[in-house]
Amino acid sequence: MFQNVTIVGVGLISGSFALALKDKGLAKNVIGVSRTASSAQKAIDLGIIDEALPLEEAVAKADLIYVAIPVDATIPVMTTIMDLLKPGQIVADAGSTKQALCDALRDHPNRKQFVATHPMWGTEYSGPEAAVRNAFVGRSCVICEKEVSDPDAVEAMEKIYTDLGMRLVYMGSHDHDRHVAYVSHISHITSFALANTVLEKEKEENAIFELAGGGFESTVRLAKSTPSMWVPIFQQNKENVLDVLNEHISQLRKIKSCLEKDNYEYLTELIENANSIRRIIK
Repeated sequence: MFQNVTIVGVGLISGSFALALKDKGLAKNVIGVSRTASSAQKAIDLGIIDEALPLEEAVAKADLIYVAIPVDATIPVMTTIMDLLKPGQIVADAGSTKQALCDALRDHPNRKQFVATHPMWGTEYSGPEAAVRNAFVGRSCVICEKEVSDPDAVEAMEKIYTDLGMRLVYMGSHDHDRHVAYVSHISHITSFALANTVLEKEKEENAIFELAGGGFESTVRLAKSTPSMWVPIFQQNKENVLDVLNEHISQLRKIKSCLEKDNYEYLTELIENANSIRRIIK
């Protein structure tokens, strides 16, 4: 058990992480660091954190510091935290991009105390009230650049994530960013684009509400995600996102061409090929 765990950011991921640590008896006291007093108070009211402190005080008191904030803020905040670390402290992040952060911290004298992680879970909601219990059960967690982190720090984070019910995956930060562009980031781009398409073409809001079925809802729900989180992700992972976006546009053009040319045989082939995803995702 950790005596004191500091979570930087008190929203969806960090809040769910804190609740899981408490439920599993892995943390005695959870300290929150938030940009706003209202979010910190909400996190206290919801039982996510036990106290709120400024960053420097919260780091000084912690055995483990867990950072889950928008990726554009992560690098400067993490740099500050790394400068404050004492021997034996562990710091981990939960960011959706890894290469920029790992590159920024590569030569820091306390680099070994940092474990780069990405628990592959999230919803379209944000803030302390979005935190849920048992969020990570059955999900994957990526640990990047394990070899440059202190083995004891890595082992501690591995134990936490496995105790939370997660599967562990290991890869380099560059590979991580490439893969998540295909399996995560493009899903959000598609959802944002679909929502804008419907809002542009379907002017009757009641029709959207009344006729939208499960397929539309499940596809477009990610469009509720906040730009403050996703624009920085797309920016940091720009090259990989552009690569997957170009392929996605190419696939859309194939479908469009089939309809324009009444080529339903090829359209059938495209759909049948897409059906093969069943082998991977049940």
